[in-house]
Amino acid sequence: MLKILVAVDGSELSLDGVQHALHLLQQGLRATVVLAHVQEAASLYELVTSRDPDLIAAASVEAGEHLLAPARALLEAAGAQYETDIGLGDPAHTLVDMAERNGADMVIIGAKGHGALSSALLGSVSQEVARASTVPVTIVKHAQELDGDMDGED
Repeated sequence: MLKILVAVDGSELSLDGVQHALHLLQQGLRATVVLAHVQEAASLYELVTSRDPDLIAAASVEAGEHLLAPARALLEAAGAQYETDIGLGDPAHTLVDMAERNGADMVIIGAKGHGALSSALLGSVSQEVARASTVPVTIVKHAQELDGDMDGED
């Protein structure tokens, strides 16, 4: 069975990638999904004020789980098989590492995201993932952007 890694940052825009994966599954693709989230590394200020790297790591995992919740809900509602993976570090390279570690056959990533963790889904990151990945990468535009393109609007 194929494995699809979907990058998720908790934004509605990143859920377009989950919707795309669900569409593939509904069309008959036999696959499981890995919901992948990357937390940026702790800042020097966070490291100095906390003085407990384990506490920072636990907070990162907890934040990642919270941000994955909407994507998990979509997959559960559809009855899709999935796993989750939360990484810490540079978004593009961490996502590529996660794809390799999870044995992913393809990666789906949004063209852009927003919020404090937006760098996980910005265009430059999606382009770097596509460049560095050893498996095919699908970059999904936001549904509203696609609607605008179909109407001839830019």
